[in-house]
Amino acid sequence: MDFSSTIKCITRDTITLNLPDGIADQFESLFGCKLKVHADKYREKRSLDANAYMWVLLQKMAEALKSSKDELYIEVLERYGVFTHIIVKPRAVERIKEEWRTVRDLGEVTVNGEKGIQLQCYFGSSTYDTKEMSVLIDGVISECKELDIETLPPDEIRIMKERWGV
Repeated sequence: MDFSSTIKCITRDTITLNLPDGIADQFESLFGCKLKVHADKYREKRSLDANAYMWVLLQKMAEALKSSKDELYIEVLERYGVFTHIIVKPRAVERIKEEWRTVRDLGEVTVNGEKGIQLQCYFGSSTYDTKEMSVLIDGVISECKELDIETLPPDEIRIMKERWGV
């Protein structure tokens, strides 16, 4: 069961939540059972409108640059996207490259006497929250302007961002 909530009260051994309508009934069957609980701070996901707008702009850029929107997507992820660094055994490099959207090989490193390869791995935009998506789209918009590609007027972009919660 997945839902968002706020904490109403915390004591030494009890947390009281404000539950959404209708969810309390779903807990009745779990009463007395040991539960696995995971809590994270709620973050607004980026809207599908944001994603659709980014792909429209990437298509326009692809036409202007005689490229493909998929190739440009990888390039803008590298410039404006969210990434992490990992160190893997040399034999795992190709498998990691197959699993991640895009990977930059940063070279060989030695950790505790073992050789490894440091990789910079970029997350796909489908995992982005509103702030991360906003940075990505701002970068794409900036590149479109450099190519004289028409984008939405600034006030419409501002309204779109407000809908995303940015």
